[in-house]
Parts: sequence; C-alpha cells; structure tokens
Amino acid sequence: MAIRAREVSPEVHVAAIYTTLATAWGRQHWWPARSRFEVVVGAFLTQNTNWLNVETALRKLRSAKLLNVDGIRQVPLRQLERLIRSSGYFRQKAKRLKNFVRFLDESYGGMLSRMFAQPTSHLREQLLSLNGVGPETADSILLYAGQHPIFVVDAYTRRITARHEILPASAEYEEVRVLFERALSEVELIQECDAAQTGGACHSPSPMSLASRTPLAQIYNEMHGLIVGVGKNFCLKSAPRCEMCPLLHLLVSTGTQAG
Repeated sequence: MAIRAREVSPEVHVAAIYTTLATAWGRQHWWPARSRFEVVVGAFLTQNTNWLNVETALRKLRSAKLLNVDGIRQVPLRQLERLIRSSGYFRQKAKRLKNFVRFLDESYGGMLSRMFAQPTSHLREQLLSLNGVGPETADSILLYAGQHPIFVVDAYTRRITARHEILPASAEYEEVRVLFERALSEVELIQECDAAQTGGACHSPSPMSLASRTPLAQIYNEMHGLIVGVGKNFCLKSAPRCEMCPLLHLLVSTGTQAG
C-alpha cells in the first residue's frame, strides 16, 4: 500500500528504503576494486560514463602495470590518454589523474594511508579544491577508498528522492547528503547478499568491498549500491518500471509513478 504524502518524515522514508532494499537484495559488495588507488582511479573515470567503459580502461591500466600511484606518476600523458580512452573525456580525465597524484605527492608524500588518516571534513575540502573533483567524486573517494563515513549522492539518488517526493528535484547535493546521513544513522546493518537475485547491483566480493570499515560507513556503502540497483533496473529515467520495483509500497499516494 502506498504511503500518503507527509505521512512520514523524510528520514523515516529514507530509512524504509534502505531496510526494504537491504532485506530484498542484501550486501552489494561495493566498490569492486583490488586496491584503494584503483577506487580513486575508478572514481575519476566513472564521471559521465557507465561502469562497463570504466572496467575496460581499468583492465588496460592493470595489464600495463600502471594501476598504482607510481604508474600514473611515471606514465606519459599521451599514453595514459590512450589507455583510458574507453571512459570518455579521456584527455580531461588523464590530466585529472595526474593532478591527483601530484596533490598526493606534494601533500602526503605519495602515501594514500597518510591522506586517508586526515579528518573527513579536512580531506573533503582538499579533494574538492582539485580540478575536476566535485562532491560525488570526492565523497566516492572518501567512502569507498578511505572508508570515511560519508554518503555519496548520485543521479539515481536524486531521481528516486524526487519521485518519492522526499526532496524536490532541485535540492542541493549537500541537502540530499545530510538528509541521508541523518536518516541512516539509526538503521540496522543488513549484510547478506544473494548474487543470484535479480534487481540489485551486487558485485562479487573484492578486497575493497571486504575492507574493514565502521558499521555506519558500511551502511552508507550499501545504501548507495542499493540505490544504483533501483536506478538501473526500475527507476529508469524515461520509463520507470514502478509496478515491479520493491519500493512500490513506499510511493506517496499522489498518482506519482516512480521506481
């Protein structure tokens, strides 16, 4: 049964989304990567493209033995561009990767461990000061590579939030992020994942998906993966498949069709 508009608070609605999806799909094993630096590279490469294109670029970097800090530091820019061409905007992204490694060298002696030991707010401010790093990229690096407890807002999050009338489509990134972090602060972590189930965005376990993190960081991690599953499979941009979505019962009863 659909809920009535304003019958529950935005926080309760968001928490219900997590509980519903986590119960249905379990642990999603995000981010699929072998190392922290691979997550960082992936966060840059996934800008304005799909993950399949990113995986192609990551495989090429790995085959060339360049998927590490020193590899990106030493590789000529034109060679890097060729290797990541599949990710699109490859010239911009190659420069951004070089710029990130330069920042890492100058600020933290080239050591990710030193960088991620910084307080979340300080490191986030530093990352956001880098060319080509917006809130989603910065927060992806913080959460998935650094295990910092910060929620990542993407286009799927915005779409689902707007269609469920939790926040308007015009809501600022920070407004959405703060709401989700507040809403998820009290929920119970649900971890089991049945990869055979359809609908989610579950990856196979990887070293980074299995990395040690706080329960809160794990919940933020899972919620983002679960939302991607809804966005890719049900809450489509042009033709949402609401009748098949596990979140159907959470729609406000205003005739809105959303997944």
